[in-house]
Amino acid sequence: MHPLVNLAKETVERFVLKGEPAQIPADISSEMRGRAGVFVSIKKNGELRGCIGTFSPCTKNVACEIMQNAISAATQDPRFLPVSPEELNGLEYSVDVLTEPEKVAGKKELDPKKYGVIVKSGERRGLLLPALEGVNTVDEQIGIASMKAGIHPSEKIELYRFEVKRYK
Repeated sequence: MHPLVNLAKETVERFVLKGEPAQIPADISSEMRGRAGVFVSIKKNGELRGCIGTFSPCTKNVACEIMQNAISAATQDPRFLPVSPEELNGLEYSVDVLTEPEKVAGKKELDPKKYGVIVKSGERRGLLLPALEGVNTVDEQIGIASMKAGIHPSEKIELYRFEVKRYK
């Protein structure tokens, strides 16, 4: 298991079992010392169980982003009940580390297999990660991200793309 994924797993297990966050490892790798937006996804039996993340860094390093978002994915995703201790052994984790989003001129610069998308209208923003099962076209990707942000299809939008390093 990759160290980033292991940190997410250990953080969730400690929080669910003991109600406290894990300690930041003393010897974190260079990839954990950098700053970036991070999404933590949790699956159970191949189905999404929780997913929370940050567009851009909100903490001092990637390790802290993983820990904060892992706890949130397990306990605060509004689509699911909090993870219970009985579920822990059956969970699978992935960690996506995002590149800095870049503004694009239009849909032709997007590819749902390669790039994630951020759709922005005013203060509302919706994000969709790349390479998601069932999302095959740019229009589907933009539509889902817009819906997540409450952006109506008739509204003027700004588009941003980003890449991820996905760790499983």
